[in-house]
Amino acid sequence: MILIANVTGAALLPLRTRTNLITASGFLFQDIDSRDNLDGLRQVLVGGSTGGDPAPLGQLATVRIVTGPAMIRDENAMLTGYVYLDLDGRDPQDYVAEAAAVLSRKLSLPAGYTLLWSGQYEAFQRISRRLLQVVPLTLVFIAVLLYWSTRSAMKTGLVLLAVPFSAIGAIWSLYWLGYPMSPAVWVGLIALLGVDAETGTFMVLYLDLAWQKRAAEGRMGTHADLRQAVLAGAVRRIRPKFMTVATMFLGLVPILWSTGAGAEVMKRIAAPMVGGLATSFLMELIVYPALYEQWKSRTLPRV
Repeated sequence: MILIANVTGAALLPLRTRTNLITASGFLFQDIDSRDNLDGLRQVLVGGSTGGDPAPLGQLATVRIVTGPAMIRDENAMLTGYVYLDLDGRDPQDYVAEAAAVLSRKLSLPAGYTLLWSGQYEAFQRISRRLLQVVPLTLVFIAVLLYWSTRSAMKTGLVLLAVPFSAIGAIWSLYWLGYPMSPAVWVGLIALLGVDAETGTFMVLYLDLAWQKRAAEGRMGTHADLRQAVLAGAVRRIRPKFMTVATMFLGLVPILWSTGAGAEVMKRIAAPMVGGLATSFLMELIVYPALYEQWKSRTLPRV
């Protein structure tokens, strides 16, 4: 790199081919065809910005060859140097926490220097702050819609129980596949909440219909009658529930083996949904009927 320092030593400016440059002292250089001939550069005539006779560049500045960066970058009006890291599948938050602890012990920055973590980690931090607001609002919105639909706080609570059960399968699937938490994973988890609420609502609806039918027929006097009604409703729900989950599996599981543009993002969206649907499927067919039976048993006449 060829640098030109003005006579006051106030600035060092890189000289570019075929480019007009204005130095800190206000001199305007004429077009230069080559940066390799230092003698030729020293003879370049430079005219003042206010006019006057031009003078050779060698009389106004020191022209020399030095080693310097190929590109000058800045961030927030400060000179910046980037160090690129490949996390190789690691969680950005865990990596940064570990690396920051090591750097705090072994790195001493001179005055005027700062160290910042950017890239995927910075984007994840920004999105995480938004998700801390979006996810609770999503759960509240789902709960309100469920209550408007069922008109029962108990039924709403039963449906929302699918959330922790599906989260178990989602977390296990992420662990087995080695996917760290990322914005794409959060998108899959939010989509999973909506699917769980839908399928859970239908399970409670089938149990309600079976209970109401048996009560209307006058056959809801004992605990055995209640159990028969719950079993009838759960059995009727097996086929549509299985078809729903199987259809989603057929659409989502192939994504986990996909390749090409956007595949890495789609895999992280599909992974928590596949695992969450598996555990919520078992929960809705096994746990829901038992909890519903315990709830409705309080309405039976005491012997």
